[in-house]
This record gives sequence, C-alpha cells and structure tokens, in this order.
Amino acid sequence: MYTNKVYLILAFVALLVSAAAGAAGFSSLEERMSQSEFHAAGLDKLTPAELQVLDDWLRAHYATTTTYVTPSGKPVFYPQESAREVIESRIDGVFTGWYGHNVFRLENGQEWTQAESGSYSSAKYDHPKVKIKPMLLGSWLMYVEPCGCSVRVERTK
Repeated sequence: MYTNKVYLILAFVALLVSAAAGAAGFSSLEERMSQSEFHAAGLDKLTPAELQVLDDWLRAHYATTTTYVTPSGKPVFYPQESAREVIESRIDGVFTGWYGHNVFRLENGQEWTQAESGSYSSAKYDHPKVKIKPMLLGSWLMYVEPCGCSVRVERTK
C-alpha cells in the first residue's frame, strides 16, 4: 500500500513538473501549492525527509523548457511574463491569517487580494515580511515569512 502512495505522489509530482516547466526559478512544493492543495494531495502526511526527496527530484528534472512557436515556426515571446519579478515587502499592519477575500496592504504601497477560497488562522504578527512570487498562468503566491504560510493572491493596486 505504501508503494501505491509513492507512485501516486510521483505521478502527481510529474504533473506539477510538466505544469511548472515555464515558471522562472525553482520553488518547493509547499511554495508552489496553496495550503489546501498541499493537504488535498496528501503531501502534508509526508515527513520532512520525504518532502525533501520530492523537492530534490523536482529540482533534478526541472530543466525542461517549452518554446511556443507561430505556425511559421518563429518563437513567440511573452514580455509581460518575463517582466514579472518576485516582490519583497512587509504587510502594513497586523497579520493574523486570511478568511475569504482578504486584502493585504503592503508597506511598498501595493495592495493584494486573496485569490483562492479558504481560510488560515495564524499567530498575530506585526508588519511581517512577505514575498510574492509569480506563478503559472499569471497567478501569484504570497508567502508570509514568520508563519511559513502561503496564499494565492492577485494585485488590486
């Protein structure tokens, strides 16, 4: 039964790898997935060592790249995707988690809104550091440093 779980997880990881081939840089499974996705995939049941093995496997098999071409064979470039960079700032105020459609105001003046359903309750953090990373298909993932949690967000300001 354990072997079946491993094969299921490896199949899931293979899907993630193929979907993530166009993303810039490597990020762990915990960074790529929302907390609810991570839980739904059963990855929260793995030990830290088992998660590290999966992340190492992803890193080793991450070299795949996809080039889109026009019917004439010329490469298609998406400058709006290449301009997306990691954003590092702090939440302007107190952070205690998210509860639906939260709006996160950052000290750099940006405003980000929760883009996925669900909630997460954390300890109270005053002006915590956040890192917002570009993900696939134009989505963004906000990682809150002190709690080690992440949520998909979209920029509203």
